[in-house]
Amino acid sequence: MPAPRKYPDELRERAVRMVFEVRQQTGQATGTIARVADQLGVHCEALRGWVRQAEIDAQQRPGTSTADAQRIAELEREVRELRRANDILKAAATFFAKELDPRPPR
Repeated sequence: MPAPRKYPDELRERAVRMVFEVRQQTGQATGTIARVADQLGVHCEALRGWVRQAEIDAQQRPGTSTADAQRIAELEREVRELRRANDILKAAATFFAKELDPRPPR
């Protein structure tokens, strides 16, 4: 289970939007994240990560998008469940095969 989020999603979205707006207005990227983070009382590195992920989601930067990451996690969870089910079925098959074996135990 993931850790609880320190900042609400609404604040994250607003902060990222502000960074993009300030970058567009000033024409410079340097210091924008630190300035917006300071204004909103958010940790600078947290905001930097949110902006980076927003850029990936908007295909402005290479990387795994949020939707892809969620799908990957979902598929990994499904694989774990299927492997567990296979292990149970193998154990059951072994158990029943021993019962059906006509040879007496040694």
